[in-house]
Amino acid sequence: MGGTASTRRVTFEADENENITVVKGIRLSENVIDRMKETSPSGPKSQRYSGAYGASVSEEELKRRVAEELALEQAKKESENQKRLKQDKELDREKAFANEQLTRAILRERIANEEERAKAKHLDIEVKAKQLEEKDRVIKKQDAFYKEQLARLEERSNQFYAVSTE
Repeated sequence: MGGTASTRRVTFEADENENITVVKGIRLSENVIDRMKETSPSGPKSQRYSGAYGASVSEEELKRRVAEELALEQAKKESENQKRLKQDKELDREKAFANEQLTRAILRERIANEEERAKAKHLDIEVKAKQLEEKDRVIKKQDAFYKEQLARLEERSNQFYAVSTE
């Protein structure tokens, strides 16, 4: 995860006066630049770069700092990626759970609708059966009435016939 795992090509150079070290190939954050400025005060600079060994040590120190910062940045990015992946997985699980709940609710609603239709159909059949029974009762009542009337008419007819034949 450190600076050695990076595939970027980084070069270190010093200008002709050995005052500024130029790092090519990387982008440093403002935080890194500020910390580098804080650790290298302007007074002792002339002492640090006074000899070849001093310049070499400061370059090595700078390289080490840059490598550490790269490692920290890489670790931070990796951590953020891990968090993002974890959040994505959690969101996917929540979506799947919500979809499953929705599917179950839809299925329950369909079953309830089918049961309601069946009850309505059954009630409709019961209502029609009661209506038919009522019609049958009315027809039987009318049949009995008409038979009674027919019997009376026949009785009268027989009486008239008997009176007229005497």
